[in-house]
Amino acid sequence: MSGQQAPAALVEDAPLRRRITVRGVVQGVGFRPYLYGLATELALAGHVTNTPEGVVVEVEGAASAVARFCDRIASQAPPLARVESVRHRDMPPAGGTGFTILASRTDGPARTLVSPDAATCADCLAELADPADRRYRHPFVNCTHCGPRFTIVTGVPYDRSHTTMAGFAMCPDCAREYADPADRRFHAQPVACPACGPRLRLVPGRDPEPGSGAGADPVTEARALLTRGAILAVKGLGGYHLACDATNRTAVARLRRRKARGDKPFAVMARSADDVRHLVRLGPEERSLLEGPARPVVLMRRLPPQPSDADGDPSPAEAVAPRSPDLGVMLPYTPLHHLLLGLPGDPAGPRLLVMTSGNVSGEPIVTDDAEALERLAHLADAWLTHDRPIHVPCDDSVVRVCDGEPLVIRRSRGYAPLPLSLPLPVRPALAVGGDLKNTFCLAADRRAWLSAHIGDMDDLATQQAFGRAVAQLQRITGVRPETLASDRHPGYRSARWADRNADRRPVVRVQHHHAHIAAAMAEHGLDGARPVIGVAFDGTGHGDDGAVWGGEFLLADYDGFTRFAHLAYVPLPGGDAAVRRPYRMALAHLRAAGIGWSADLACTTACPPDELPLLERQLERGLNCVPTSSMGRLFDAVSSLAGVCQRAGYEAQAAVELEGAAVRAPVEDTAAYAFALHGPRDGRDGARRADPAPVLAAIVGDLRAGVEPGVVAARFHRAVTDLVHRVCVRARERQGADTVALTGGVFANTLLSSACAAVLREDGFTVLRHRLVPPGDGGLALGQLMVAARTAPRPTD
Repeated sequence: MSGQQAPAALVEDAPLRRRITVRGVVQGVGFRPYLYGLATELALAGHVTNTPEGVVVEVEGAASAVARFCDRIASQAPPLARVESVRHRDMPPAGGTGFTILASRTDGPARTLVSPDAATCADCLAELADPADRRYRHPFVNCTHCGPRFTIVTGVPYDRSHTTMAGFAMCPDCAREYADPADRRFHAQPVACPACGPRLRLVPGRDPEPGSGAGADPVTEARALLTRGAILAVKGLGGYHLACDATNRTAVARLRRRKARGDKPFAVMARSADDVRHLVRLGPEERSLLEGPARPVVLMRRLPPQPSDADGDPSPAEAVAPRSPDLGVMLPYTPLHHLLLGLPGDPAGPRLLVMTSGNVSGEPIVTDDAEALERLAHLADAWLTHDRPIHVPCDDSVVRVCDGEPLVIRRSRGYAPLPLSLPLPVRPALAVGGDLKNTFCLAADRRAWLSAHIGDMDDLATQQAFGRAVAQLQRITGVRPETLASDRHPGYRSARWADRNADRRPVVRVQHHHAHIAAAMAEHGLDGARPVIGVAFDGTGHGDDGAVWGGEFLLADYDGFTRFAHLAYVPLPGGDAAVRRPYRMALAHLRAAGIGWSADLACTTACPPDELPLLERQLERGLNCVPTSSMGRLFDAVSSLAGVCQRAGYEAQAAVELEGAAVRAPVEDTAAYAFALHGPRDGRDGARRADPAPVLAAIVGDLRAGVEPGVVAARFHRAVTDLVHRVCVRARERQGADTVALTGGVFANTLLSSACAAVLREDGFTVLRHRLVPPGDGGLALGQLMVAARTAPRPTD
């Protein structure tokens, strides 16, 4: 926080008037009511108002009281507020009595911050469950400390007229609360009640379940449908969910089949953290994330399966997240969620719900009611919807804990649109990110706004959602980009969008893995004065030599990078076909290592007999075989070779299941395989090459000796950890760099991340790992922006 210091000596009774501008997340969080109460307590006259640049307040009174007012602004701010700066200047006293809240001003550029949506607070929950309260069982109860924010904002400053609540006129009771400085709904913009607020309704499907009908309570009917195994489309804060009873294996299988989801894990919603203690390892850090105001999906390690009843039915976790080492859990974050899971005294109903994004796989989350009825018609049996519009789509965030610290996997609801602080000032810019797990980034000066999760850009609807999200975030931030940044991949749709929308502004192309490393540097506040050793492991990224990179050791700063080392190239046979069928990647790696495709290997038997000779000819002739150094593809290959996963129905499935196998391995086994590390050659790129051939040969030997797949998986993880350590030591010896950034989607693997960080720190390295920004492509835009800020030319007039 910055600001002018008050004079060292103040005359106690001398009148003083001061104008104060507070910037940060200070609108929509009860900040004006808070300042009203503070000024009244200190007997100060004046006024406060929302403006596009923040909250502006003028106070007048005894100099000592004015000083105390300024001192307490940030230290006692409301729970959802985030004060970034408090600046003030003295003014001539004007006299007057009383303190008032003025109408918001809309002139000037937008410089204030919009709050993320926040989970229902304890006070509102108490009202929701109190039969004597007028908001008893009201699905939209909220106050200044909780409820919708970002997803209903249509403009700034944050007033009801700039939200999707503008069409709901307050009843006299709500208006009285809104105008009462002593009420916690004082100037709470989404305030509503059963008399004047949004209306909930249940829309039955084409074949309504028995018992549904006009006049029935929508929540009661919805709970009954869920109990009977139905799939419901439920309108939430940032879009529709598809929900079913997580303990009903038939319902879960039906939802999986309808959504064409394959084996991809679902997330579940539980009434409380204690309701999942029998399913996952729940530590204090996980509990804190689950119960905090952001309410993300928290990935936690599954406990060994236990029979759930006398019939020996397996844990619901296996149906919800088959063969995954983790289960994603979130707690209710809207009043409607609490009602669906049941209040005390309600009839019995599901206590654990699958809650997955309401969309067809690959498409953006549905937010529009008419669209939901059309696009989800083949997925849902009924719709639990309401008439408060969603202005900004916002998927659930996903977080996990790694070594006691949060690791954001998907940054969206509850976090967006909070900005990140940058280590260097930048000119206004827009970075468009990548094509998978897309997010974009707007920045100006020392602030960067990462968008909510957009999705995969191969779908036209997602590309249209991307354009709308860019326009909306520009409106609420006031950033007008002078430069655009994109990935160097010539086929990326995000890059093509940047080219189409450049409008004579420069577009800077940033190498994929350089952007990953720059994102880690920026998150940790590095100014780029010294290069870091960037370890960027992922599935795919366009390399400067035309190959598919992904197992990279780069010496990098914001200005550029040198490729110090990488995984040895192997052919990627058939591109996406090799990703979907890991056995193809295993066979390609075996051939490169000089190991025969014998019938006793799982990857050989997994390959259909008619495909095997075709694959062999393809590799011999190099047909559609781009060379790759991808660590993600090596994980796929080992997963197939060990017999863990032969076909991937979702991104990184083979690697996820390999991590799961390693987690279950006996702890007493400490053996590891070893990569061969070859020195730089005069040829292609002058970088060192990490050859996995010895690793693959040792794995084959272990498997033929009857070693369990889990032990093989654990030994492979240790081999990769050892490789990271060895290469970083060589880079330090030759270049003097002693800071290592671990980045890229492979480092969402906490087993690998934790092991690498431990061995590097033990050897004296400073290790940077992501906490606030995803290590995968969801954080790519931040790095693109930092690189582009250093290299971009001025825009053409």
